[in-house]
Amino acid sequence: MGFQTEFNSVCKFKNEQELFELLEYGRGKMVKQGFRVFPTGQKVIAYTPDNVAVAIVKIVVSIAEINFQGQEVTEVEMLLIRKLTEEESRIQTALADEMFFGEQAQE
Repeated sequence: MGFQTEFNSVCKFKNEQELFELLEYGRGKMVKQGFRVFPTGQKVIAYTPDNVAVAIVKIVVSIAEINFQGQEVTEVEMLLIRKLTEEESRIQTALADEMFFGEQAQE
């Protein structure tokens, strides 16, 4: 048991439905396995499950807990600041691949 720190500017969705709700309604939440630390109050880039940058979001709540099934989970609530333009998405996606996602895949 222990906390895993998230990359400071990344909020990666594993669930398409959670991402859809955020983009559609402007507010959403995601659930991550394990205890994680998200930068509450900070703006971050949201990524699809395929590592594509899609939006700027603000983390408003991050709660790490043990649920009723005994699993360590972190719930993160966020507000949509704005969707990225096609060019912004392309650049942010390339940078995150070089800085974070690409290295993780090689480990």
